[in-house]
Amino acid sequence: MAFVNDKNVLLHQNAANKDEALRTIANYAATLGITDDADAVYNAFQAREGIDKTGMVDGFAVPHCKSDAVKDAAVNIFKNEQPVEWPSLDDKPVDIAMALLIPEGEAGTTHLRLLSKSAVLLMNADFKATLRGSDDAAQIAQALNEGLGL
Repeated sequence: MAFVNDKNVLLHQNAANKDEALRTIANYAATLGITDDADAVYNAFQAREGIDKTGMVDGFAVPHCKSDAVKDAAVNIFKNEQPVEWPSLDDKPVDIAMALLIPEGEAGTTHLRLLSKSAVLLMNADFKATLRGSDDAAQIAQALNEGLGL
């Protein structure tokens, strides 16, 4: 079974800002059963955002949360219809977020592995082009699984 499937991909979203995007991701994690407490996940995302920027380059971000409220590690892709302000390494707005949801107990293992692999993936032009150019959730999930080596 793939780590990421088409249900982990949120397409055609209309968040007005970063906070709304993170709230949508947290609520969707509850819908998928990744958590039973969307508020705790949202607060964990916000706590991480307060530490340092999670925006990378070229309109991509890797928001991540570590929380006891997360039952199983997951990666959700969030594609917004328009870029939103999001502190990033290149100071450009973000329209695609690769959200990492990690149980607190896996903070030093799964979290670091997923974070480092995600950062490497977002340096890959082909991977970024697939995410940006596709509206096929299954294709995006497959590219992510292959890229993460899962």
